[in-house]
Amino acid sequence: MNTLQKILEMIRFSHTLFALPFALLAAVMAWTVPADRDLLPVEMREILGFRWQELLGLLLCMVFARSTAMAFNRLVDRDVDAKNPRTEKRHLVTGELSATGVIFFLLVTAAGFVASTVLFFPNRWPLYLAVPVLVVLCLYSLTKRFTALSHFWLGAALMLAPICAWIALRGPLVAASPADILPALLVGMAVLLWVAGFDIIYACQDAEFDRQNGLFSVPSRIGIAGALRVAAWCHAGMVLVLAAMPWFCPQVPLGWIYAVGIAAVAGLLVYEHRLVSADDLQQVNRAFFNVNSVVSLGLLVVVTVDLLI
Repeated sequence: MNTLQKILEMIRFSHTLFALPFALLAAVMAWTVPADRDLLPVEMREILGFRWQELLGLLLCMVFARSTAMAFNRLVDRDVDAKNPRTEKRHLVTGELSATGVIFFLLVTAAGFVASTVLFFPNRWPLYLAVPVLVVLCLYSLTKRFTALSHFWLGAALMLAPICAWIALRGPLVAASPADILPALLVGMAVLLWVAGFDIIYACQDAEFDRQNGLFSVPSRIGIAGALRVAAWCHAGMVLVLAAMPWFCPQVPLGWIYAVGIAAVAGLLVYEHRLVSADDLQQVNRAFFNVNSVVSLGLLVVVTVDLLI
């Protein structure tokens, strides 16, 4: 149990809250948005609609995929973590966990992810895409070594959460009519901008370290003040994408509750940016975890309530 606790601490299991609500948000839309069943063969029409097994499958896939990616990240970054005063106490650096043990954990969670795509979804698209998704998630850990756009790769990795959830529930319909996936794509674009923005803010803590060690990030390339402006533009873009959803996706019946929710998200993001400045990064962790957890969970609640009442 002590080892399991250390592994959960290593992968920051609580941070699953960032991507999971957006996967569930896409799932709620996928279950409630009308589908043109005539596009599907008769034997496949029954796969559309809510199923408890699919909800469980989504939860397991999210947990297994993120755990795999975080374990891979800690393995490949352990040499960098050892040099950084902010990360020198991480479990692989201190020896509290062994590389062999983490590799075993990574293989188990990767296998769990693939198995979940087989066991819980009646369509085979999740299985076909399982390995490519894991590759995209894990490759993020290497991007900081060659591009300052690593924040946007992370955003793209988390963008897969709502898109893959939609495909898992409506894969055959998407294959028959690719435009069906548009709502999930817009949610995914909002996630990409949101994640890139808060990851840039978080990376401001390591700007000087990255510069000295040849690592790439927006703060290390253009400075903290410039990076915070880029993050603000990313978050403004997120709000615009979400606000445009009802116009681009009229099939998703979003109303005034959703509009109020988007206004609240905009307010929270403004608050997040007021917590940090180029001269004061002491509130970065508060901005990173507390505010963003409220944003992701709040959007899930708002969309669910708006679609179901």
